[in-house]
Amino acid sequence: MTREAKGPKEGDFITIKSYKHDGSLHRTWRDTMVLKTSENVLIGCNDHTLVTEDDGRRWVTREPAIVYFHKHYWFNIVAMIRDNGVSYYCNLASPYVLDKEALKYIDYDLDVKVFPDGERRLLDVDEYEEHGAKWQYPAATDQILKANVKVLVDWIKQRKGPFSQEYIDIWYSRYQELSRRQ
Repeated sequence: MTREAKGPKEGDFITIKSYKHDGSLHRTWRDTMVLKTSENVLIGCNDHTLVTEDDGRRWVTREPAIVYFHKHYWFNIVAMIRDNGVSYYCNLASPYVLDKEALKYIDYDLDVKVFPDGERRLLDVDEYEEHGAKWQYPAATDQILKANVKVLVDWIKQRKGPFSQEYIDIWYSRYQELSRRQ
């Protein structure tokens, strides 16, 4: 008797759901194509993906984006492939969990934006402080997030993983190849 493989396979589509610390739903992405799964990593692609905000507003992503999630790091990375180069939006967030419904994580407000010219900006510090007070983020969570900002900035400086052009080229090519099969 054969056992069914656990989790999504390459070419499958999944939903991604981000939550806030209080458990409320923050944002949902429908139909992210899975490009790779391993024990700790899920790589996918959003391309004209429907996004629903917590207030019910809906919009569609404008360009293809390679998404990177890791089970041990407190961030996820969205590499948006644009005509003027790759822009990155990095969410400081809990490591992801994956169940039958969706890939899920807690969004901790802080974001690092990286522009095609390499400029970096830490965003939403005020929102992080406001929500931290409102929902009483534990001191340990605050320390973990601050440590992971340092890891993330180190990856950016070293052009590690999703921050290398080779990575983007490989995974975007894989997405295009799988899309042709659909």
